[in-house]
Amino acid sequence: MNNSFLWGGATASYQCEGAWNEDDKVDSMWDAYLHEKGLENGDVASDFYHRYKEDIRMMKEGGQNSFRFSLSWPRIILDKEGTVNPKGLQFYHDLIDECLRQGIEPFVTIYHWDLPQYLEAEGGWQNRATCDAFMHYARVVMKEFDGKITYWTTFNEPRWFIFNGYFIGNYPPECHSAQMTIKGAWHVLLAHAMAVQAFREEGIQGKIGIVHSYTPVDGVDDRPETLKAMRYADNYCNNWVLDTATKGEIPQDMLDKLSAEGIDLSFMNEADLQIIRNNHVDFLGLNYYSRTLVKPYTEGETTLIVNNTGKKGKGTSKTIVKNWFEQVQDPDSEYTEWDTEIYPKGLYDGLIRAWERYHLPIFITENGIGCYEDVSVDCVQDDWRISYMNDHINAIMNAMDDGVDVRGYFAWSSFDLYSWKNGCEKRYGLVAVDFENGLCRRPKKSYYWFKDVIESKGERVERRKL
Repeated sequence: MNNSFLWGGATASYQCEGAWNEDDKVDSMWDAYLHEKGLENGDVASDFYHRYKEDIRMMKEGGQNSFRFSLSWPRIILDKEGTVNPKGLQFYHDLIDECLRQGIEPFVTIYHWDLPQYLEAEGGWQNRATCDAFMHYARVVMKEFDGKITYWTTFNEPRWFIFNGYFIGNYPPECHSAQMTIKGAWHVLLAHAMAVQAFREEGIQGKIGIVHSYTPVDGVDDRPETLKAMRYADNYCNNWVLDTATKGEIPQDMLDKLSAEGIDLSFMNEADLQIIRNNHVDFLGLNYYSRTLVKPYTEGETTLIVNNTGKKGKGTSKTIVKNWFEQVQDPDSEYTEWDTEIYPKGLYDGLIRAWERYHLPIFITENGIGCYEDVSVDCVQDDWRISYMNDHINAIMNAMDDGVDVRGYFAWSSFDLYSWKNGCEKRYGLVAVDFENGLCRRPKKSYYWFKDVIESKGERVERRKL
């Protein structure tokens, strides 16, 4: 690992900032949805909005040289007419300046799921006008912070928020429609390309990429029908984002299959396709938590169940996409309480595949493990997190040894935060946040281990071939 390698943690605005209605911020779709449902929310979260100096200082003291965070669209743009909120911009100026003062490279995500509610009320990602609104927002923030930011990313995990919102239905707006899913996915890809276009037009300094929820696909065997299911699953999970962002090419076999199954693709007009074809990313951000292991589809309707309740729902996760594939669990693997397979080899395999396919610089923009933890102690002894991080950083280093251009690793997350519909009991942080007792911060054992790894430039990682 050289001196330019980025080591840090990652967060998202809604999940950590709190201050949900301060300084003229307007509602996001998550504010409206969680308040209406009466569910645990991010109104306060980790209170990063008021405590960012403390948190940045702890990152610096932990040896980290970069911090990945997202901007809040409803904190910056107040209405569908595009009115800019100077108080929102000032908060991010202050945050970015504090990072730079502390020698922390800001790594900025423009959109991490918190769509303004005024746009959701107009159809959200079903509405082509949302693409124009995103381009305006992206242009505002890129021009405002030009020269302070080296690494920009347009979207965090398009597949995750689109599929969960429109297909699985466990996120707002809680729809179960293949047609809406494909249309929403199209508009996000278009909005991404429009933001890249604005980045080039404005001559913004730095590089621009996209962050994808990367889940490399494996098959249960190598039969022809399994290889076909793997291709379907790879299109479903990865290719529609990565191929499109890097090459401007939406997988044609995926479009053909969707059309054959009755999906109306007439909204994909030639003018918008040209924008996508012409605007490619400079690098890839890959969030890795697990692979996808599949077998051929045999029978049954599409079934999409996500475990958002931890151990109470362990074993309930299920993915069947009718006529495409079925995801299965490896009986020899270990799984978290939220049914996530712990499989570091998948990160190595995925990096090799992504490098061979795209030949672009790669950042691991999220990697971590969510656990139940007692944070009332002086220092959480999270050896399970240390083991997890060690094995995944080892996988990255193995991939780098084999020629992959990886330029950074961001642990999810910098500190404990609100984990969407999993609430605050699913803890990912290197720093414990005591949500019940004044939100005080206490570094966990993993925080000090990570500091040692960074200071040794990776030499402290226990190495082994996968």
